[in-house]
Amino acid sequence: MSKITPLPHRGVLELSGPDRVSFLNGLVSNDVTKAGPGRAVWAALLTPQGKYLIDFFILSDGERLLLDVPREAIPALMQKLRRYKLRAAVEMKDLSDELMVYATWNGVPPQIPLTAADPRLHEAGYRCLSGDKVTANATPEDYAAHRIALGLPDGPPDLEPDKTLLLEAGFDELGGVDWDKGCYMGQELTARTKYRGLIKRRLLPVALEHPGVTAGTPIFADGLEVGTIRSAAGRIALATLRLDALNKPLSAADTELAPHPPSWLKQPEG
Repeated sequence: MSKITPLPHRGVLELSGPDRVSFLNGLVSNDVTKAGPGRAVWAALLTPQGKYLIDFFILSDGERLLLDVPREAIPALMQKLRRYKLRAAVEMKDLSDELMVYATWNGVPPQIPLTAADPRLHEAGYRCLSGDKVTANATPEDYAAHRIALGLPDGPPDLEPDKTLLLEAGFDELGGVDWDKGCYMGQELTARTKYRGLIKRRLLPVALEHPGVTAGTPIFADGLEVGTIRSAAGRIALATLRLDALNKPLSAADTELAPHPPSWLKQPEG
């Protein structure tokens, strides 16, 4: 039986106008032209220095782009996008009070017109936008456990604005970067990071000996801080960990933990 839950911490930003696709495509890490009815794109907006600012799912009904984005981040995102608008024919509107974001997984999605598969992993399920209330049979906490087990981030605190590099958080393996598209803000550092193999830490699931470890808790190995708990659901969590510490005994807040790199994650050589 498929699971579905509303995600009240997510909102919807509408981009309309004839230049909506070209405008956004020049700013974000993925190819916006690939978004269409039934097909979503996962992308991030970066700083000019190539550090993460915000990520979102881009859905489309053929007439507009609908960004599934952390709700509290929408005002700042709109302000930032307007700085780059110049003469582009694009309009923005916060639709968070009109459209609810739903996540559904473990089966066939409900018949909601604005539905697209989560483009990161088949197992992740689907993203749905609905103006009508949809009957839920799961909770946001259930979905958090599902996506954490898969190693999928959900914005902050999993991803740190002005700090996280996209390739640390799986954007390469999970299809959040298009390496063949034209220039976008932060592209140079992102490409350099990939081709020079500069990744020293990764975001990945960890199993906790005891539940209750909170986001921001430092992780230690041999008395040295080697990572941080980002988000948790019971006895699993997402953590940012140094790659050279993956095979060492790890602890956070007196709780032992063990990394569980997902199958999609590219392991370091050697």
